[in-house]
Amino acid sequence: MGGNKKSIKVFGVLVVISALVFGIIYGGISLTKNMGKSAKVVSTENAMETLNKLYEDITVNTITPRKAQVNLEPVDVKESLPDISKYPPQVDNTTNKYIEIFSSTEKAGEKKDGWLVETAKAFNDANIEINGEPVSVRIRGIASGQGMDYIVSGKYLPDAFTPSNELWGEMMKAKGTKVTLVEKRLAGNVAGVLLSRDKSDEMIKKYGAVNLKTITDAVAANEIAMGYTNPFASSTGLNFLISTLSTFDSKELLSVKAIQGFEKFQTNIPFVAYTTLQMRESAQSGVLDGFILEYQTFMNTPELNSDYIFTPFGVRHDSPMYIIGDISAEKKEILNKFIEFCKSEKSQKLAAEYGFNQLDDYIPEINTATGDVISKAQSLWKEKKDVNNDIAAVFVADISGSMNGVPLNNLKKSLLSGSQYILKDTSIGLVSFSTDVNINLPIAKFDLNQRSLFTGAVTDLTANGSTAMFDAIVVASKMLIEEKAKNPNAKLMLFVLSDGETNYGHSLDDVIDILKAFKIPIYTIGYNANIKALETLSQINEAANINADSEDVVYKLGSLFNAQM
Repeated sequence: MGGNKKSIKVFGVLVVISALVFGIIYGGISLTKNMGKSAKVVSTENAMETLNKLYEDITVNTITPRKAQVNLEPVDVKESLPDISKYPPQVDNTTNKYIEIFSSTEKAGEKKDGWLVETAKAFNDANIEINGEPVSVRIRGIASGQGMDYIVSGKYLPDAFTPSNELWGEMMKAKGTKVTLVEKRLAGNVAGVLLSRDKSDEMIKKYGAVNLKTITDAVAANEIAMGYTNPFASSTGLNFLISTLSTFDSKELLSVKAIQGFEKFQTNIPFVAYTTLQMRESAQSGVLDGFILEYQTFMNTPELNSDYIFTPFGVRHDSPMYIIGDISAEKKEILNKFIEFCKSEKSQKLAAEYGFNQLDDYIPEINTATGDVISKAQSLWKEKKDVNNDIAAVFVADISGSMNGVPLNNLKKSLLSGSQYILKDTSIGLVSFSTDVNINLPIAKFDLNQRSLFTGAVTDLTANGSTAMFDAIVVASKMLIEEKAKNPNAKLMLFVLSDGETNYGHSLDDVIDILKAFKIPIYTIGYNANIKALETLSQINEAANINADSEDVVYKLGSLFNAQM
């Protein structure tokens, strides 16, 4: 009996010792498992663990896609543009005799961006007459790239057009549109690179000066994280593209030397922004050391004045004026009167107050390229902008009951039309969600076969059920991370198309740390949407948001996909 008690006691001691040893070993493993790892690696590993746990709670269905006929015709720009009423005039005509002018937005917007608006109103109030009859102007503010698309496609023709710079005029000529330059400068402006003060000081120490050549060299050497805007849509972005090519070969912008230099340069560009706002937000978050902007905007943004140094580049942005097509002698005279009014001392003084006419001593570093060269440069950019990265993207489509009818039909149209802008080397997948999450199309290269499967999968989407948007983002993120494991060079992105209302499954709080750790940008497109909720999602990793409740959604998506894919 005593022997049994002794055995039990010994056994108990052994159990305690074993538990202590196990605890020490386990604790040691827990304490040392992250030794030698960077905080970034630890964060990513923790995020992956959390992602897998969330994934286990989600009902995921795999849908077998079917092939459907693919539209291989180029996107009809004229068809994708909305009716011009989408962009109402900032200044309307006040007389029967008038001219209509498209104007770039930095001078036809609000407050300090409204110089041409104020000038046009003053002109209309001045009771100017031609042949004894009063005349006036109508000003329609529209981005330079989009204004050119309206004119070249024939969707809508104003009498005159004042873009930011002459590059657009050269392209219009090359595309067969009759345009006549009648004034080289309404108000002076310059494009430039903004570098943080610390980075600017570093550049001066190493290169002795800060100019576009030293900046492109520093970017190519991975010494500066630069951002710029889409050269298909942005005047400053287009100028930057042409100017960057010229730093590698000033005599021939599209030579082998220039292309090779641009490829090396572009390798170290973190991303091309869909909008200037997106780019500025990335700079403010610390992602970028520098970005591009017009001087007039720089002058009117005090927080930029204190934090950044402005270095001008490229052709001047002096707001040239073009006649579009053939207009009557009377309309030419009205236009001449308006140009004269714009160049008056009073109007130019106002322009200076609004940030124009500040760098008149800047002489362009490059000559204005011919229109066909500019267009070829845009095509080169589209082809080479992700030269060392394979793009992998998943579209996440809301098919909940709230999307039934018009919203889902618009979503399908957006995806099918917008997909025509996606290059064949891009890897694309499709996820849809309601109460459950469906993998409608696994990620694969967007060749003709994948396009056909994508078309069939999108066409077959139907709406019902609740809205588990964050469950779908978890599933799509896992797909992308698995794709990156197979292809380490993959550049990942998500496109969420939804009304923004989540009422089932996981929440933003559940996934936000995961999204931050993996840094996958989430571009959101809202249909009859809670735009604020979608904007919040896009802002996590400096992406962009589009409100699709308008007939120009296909055009907007085209611009977005040009910039990102």
